[in-house]
Amino acid sequence: MKGQDIGVLLKLVCLQRHESHGKALAAWPHDWKDWQGIGEDPLGATEEELDPDAGIISLSRYTARSLEEQTGISKTQINRSLKHCMEIGLARNDRKLNVPRANTKALLEFIIYGLKYVFPARPGELTRGISTSFAAPVLANQLLSAGEHLLVWSYARGNTMGMKVEPLFKTAPDAARRDPEMYALLALVDAIRLGQPRESNLAAKNLQERLEFG
Repeated sequence: MKGQDIGVLLKLVCLQRHESHGKALAAWPHDWKDWQGIGEDPLGATEEELDPDAGIISLSRYTARSLEEQTGISKTQINRSLKHCMEIGLARNDRKLNVPRANTKALLEFIIYGLKYVFPARPGELTRGISTSFAAPVLANQLLSAGEHLLVWSYARGNTMGMKVEPLFKTAPDAARRDPEMYALLALVDAIRLGQPRESNLAAKNLQERLEFG
């Protein structure tokens, strides 16, 4: 299991949420971007990707090539991740639409009970970057003490000074900059693997709400 496997699964969740407009809206505050110059960013999102009213997402977004563009993970690694996750029950094929889907129940269980042991994280040196965990917009002002250092992914054009945290996978900040829903999910995952029980439980509740469909 690699961190990018979880990243691919989270992206599948994002795409499924985008298919039904209302599901993703709660994760999209107006000030969700914690970095400078999205228009100058080669991985910046298009207006169609960011606009919840742009229409139902195209099924072509589920191809390995498109997933590579959306996550920064190579097509080869995307295919390996999907194959591995299907073998162990974390993903399945949607027979009706012929696209991969995350097994959200199993994914949630793994993230809550196993992720911090498989992919442990510790705050590092002070740096500039993109806020994550309880410093990110999805969890802003929830249980964060006034004197507590913020947690960030290192990024030169980030807006926040905080303690450096290694992202779940190398290109996670790129994936977050393309999609506010992906940013929210990655920040929640970080809160679970970095937080104390109270913080982790709050993040897990938020994550569960975003992994429920229907």
